[in-house]
Amino acid sequence: MTLNIATDRNSNLMGCIWMVASMAAFALEDTLIKIVSQTLPVGQILILFGLGGAFVFACLILINGERFFSPEVVSGPMRIRVVFEVTGRLFFVLSISLLPLSTATVILQATPLVVVAGAARFFGENVGWRKWVAILIGLIGVVIIVQPGTGGFSILSILAVLGMIGFAGRDLASRAAPTSISATILGFYGFLSVAFAGVLFAAWQWAPFVQPDAGTTLILLGAICTGVVAYWCLMRAMRTGEVSIVTPFRYSRMLFGVLLGVLVFGEKLSNSMIMGSAMIIASGLFVALFSKSAIKIKDDVLVVSPKHKVSS
Repeated sequence: MTLNIATDRNSNLMGCIWMVASMAAFALEDTLIKIVSQTLPVGQILILFGLGGAFVFACLILINGERFFSPEVVSGPMRIRVVFEVTGRLFFVLSISLLPLSTATVILQATPLVVVAGAARFFGENVGWRKWVAILIGLIGVVIIVQPGTGGFSILSILAVLGMIGFAGRDLASRAAPTSISATILGFYGFLSVAFAGVLFAAWQWAPFVQPDAGTTLILLGAICTGVVAYWCLMRAMRTGEVSIVTPFRYSRMLFGVLLGVLVFGEKLSNSMIMGSAMIIASGLFVALFSKSAIKIKDDVLVVSPKHKVSS
């Protein structure tokens, strides 16, 4: 028994380390994309980033001997997932290119709260009143950061909110996706959705493509590599430790995002940002810690298991 306890503790510790590494890589990916957005159009960034990530996952699919296409890939939930993936990726990349990185990152952290609320609304999950209060507090935190109706309000902050809603919709669609679809296949089609979002935005923006210089190309390649590494670390985290223990460390992404925003871009943290961040983190941790086995992660999305009711 002592050996099993020690093994569980070691597994949970490694799972937490993998999760923190994943969130650090995602924050670095956001930073690199924001840097590239200063010289390349957003549509072009999405196309190159999406095709680069899809190429990496295509290689993994070939190595694993998997099939690129199956009837499940075009099922209803997968089609819905693509729509929300396109929405989330497009608006979030727009937000990190036009907003302070710290602001966009903090607003993104409300995604799990919206997922839990959506699971109650669309999948009949039983969410107790305590968690509804926590969700409401977290969403109030988003409102405090956005500051609608005040002099500090920026219409651009709506982009981050739309990106967060898009990712929440993707997460909910992933819950209904066929379980026969592997994480590698999901990653491949997820990155293809990013490229498709770039095509749509480039057609709407009608901005000519820019020939990237060597430095910009290296930064963009770095963003693709860190995105793939972040995904891989996330999978390791969720397969190594207990989900209820590892999941709360997803919020470390906010810490890395804010830190990189301050150090790389010289961003300033307002009192409303600090207060709103604290409310989002506190409410998110409450929901995550008290949901335990009802939560699992698939392809960087939070999924509420239909076998477990989320109650207070």
